Amino acid sequence: MSSVELSVFIRAIGVHTPERTLTNAELSKMVDTSDEWIKTRSGIAERRIAGPGENPSDMGAKAAAKAIARAGLTPADVDLLIVATMTPDVPFPSTACFLQAKLGLRRDIPCFDVSAACSGFVYALQVAKDMMRSGSYRRALVVGAEKLSSVVDWSDRTTCVLFGDGAGAALLETTTEPNVGLLGNLLGADGNNAELLHCAAGGSAAPATADSLRDGKHFLRMNGKEVFRHAVRVMAESCERVLAKCDVKSEQVAWFIPHQANIRILEAVASQLNVGMDRFPSNLERYGNTSAASIPLALEEAWQAGKIKHGDLILIVAFGAGLTWGATLLRWHEPTR
Repeated sequence: MSSVELSVFIRAIGVHTPERTLTNAELSKMVDTSDEWIKTRSGIAERRIAGPGENPSDMGAKAAAKAIARAGLTPADVDLLIVATMTPDVPFPSTACFLQAKLGLRRDIPCFDVSAACSGFVYALQVAKDMMRSGSYRRALVVGAEKLSSVVDWSDRTTCVLFGDGAGAALLETTTEPNVGLLGNLLGADGNNAELLHCAAGGSAAPATADSLRDGKHFLRMNGKEVFRHAVRVMAESCERVLAKCDVKSEQVAWFIPHQANIRILEAVASQLNVGMDRFPSNLERYGNTSAASIPLALEEAWQAGKIKHGDLILIVAFGAGLTWGATLLRWHEPTR
């Protein structure tokens, strides 16, 4: 155990998205929809689609490699790997184990997956933070990697228009400097509403059969109206609670980085918090909902654009299947090289 109070901060971010872009115009030739219909209801214009041989571990490895390189480190410097995904390469072993091998990480480090759907990245951040503050791990990779194109029903216009593929990685590091990095976290779940967003078959309760494949039970199904209602309420409440926990006012937060699910959800959450949308960066138009990858994708984009500065307070918040949710307040920290 460490006798020194440790802070955990994001030292570097890396992302990867597939080359193929699927536009709304192309989707309108596949299902009964239109560019206007999709944009009006979701804010999405296009999304990235992974190829047949491009798995979450492949995308995650590319994103993680960029984060390691940006930090000026090597794979040997990583002490812990956590992958957040709802679309693992296979049921087992974990996608993290595949990613470990592809990155060439050491074989004496823990590697495991976190399954919290779109809240996965926020969940994984807290798990990593708690493990690192014990003093046992100096540096960790938290990766969100998804291939949602493999679980959507491309004949269902209410869901297939929303999702895309991609990966984002954060390289975390400990420091003895106080009041930096991940300041406060809040996680929650409500399994009583699991049926609102779920996949009915494919697990041990309903293994794959010819009938389940024929009936499309391996595809993602969602009650959009109810998910919207729960998402807005819980995301706003999570932000308020974590701010109160950290004794921070909303006006002190430079940027709110929400899970990129739907522009209407983002607007409703911003309205409930009485925060302008100019402080809610969004890349929904280009990527759609990439589940656990969406927050690191949005965070990296804001950093690349020069919006995020050293010392900025940033609040990330997510909501996903489970139902799950989480929020993390962090102070952006760029250590002296």
